[in-house]
Formats: sequence, structure tokens, C-alpha cells
Amino acid sequence: MMQPSELDEWAARLQQELRLDETTIDVGTVLDLARDAAHSVARPAAPLTTFIVGVAVGRGMPIREALDAVARCLPAAETGTDPDTPAGAGAGAGAGA
Repeated sequence: MMQPSELDEWAARLQQELRLDETTIDVGTVLDLARDAAHSVARPAAPLTTFIVGVAVGRGMPIREALDAVARCLPAAETGTDPDTPAGAGAGAGAGA
């Protein structure tokens, strides 16, 4: 399993390779988003969700707006489950961003 510093290094290397050097990537927010999708929808939803959000942000949608849209789509949001309870843990798609 990668350590946080290794994830930061990986993100920096990938950004450089993709010529996104001037872009700030909040690794924690991306991981929160993936966790929320994986736990609230299904594990395969994690990469799909992060990709779709990336496309939306790449097309100009503010990240906060994209994260809020994900949060509205999560099953916990639809059922009104409290995101602080274990059954809805993490629902909020990177609310700390």
C-alpha cells in the first residue's frame, strides 16, 4: 500500500507527464471522492466517479460544484441517511475540500 508521500510523488509525476504542472491537485479530496463512491455505490464506482468529475472540472465546472453534485447522487443523500453514521460513512464526496 502506498504511503501518503508516495501518492503525492505519484500525482506530481503523473501531472508532469500529462503537462498539468501548473494544476494543483488535492490528493486528499480525490481520495475522499473515490472512497465515498466506493462505499456508497459500489467499489467500481470509485474510478468511474473520479474520472467523470475530472471531465466536468476539465470542462470548467468548479470543483466544489462537481463534488456537491456527486454528494447529491450518492445513495445516502437520496435516502436521507446521516453521513456521520457508519452506514453512510463518508457520504459527502470530499466535504472537507
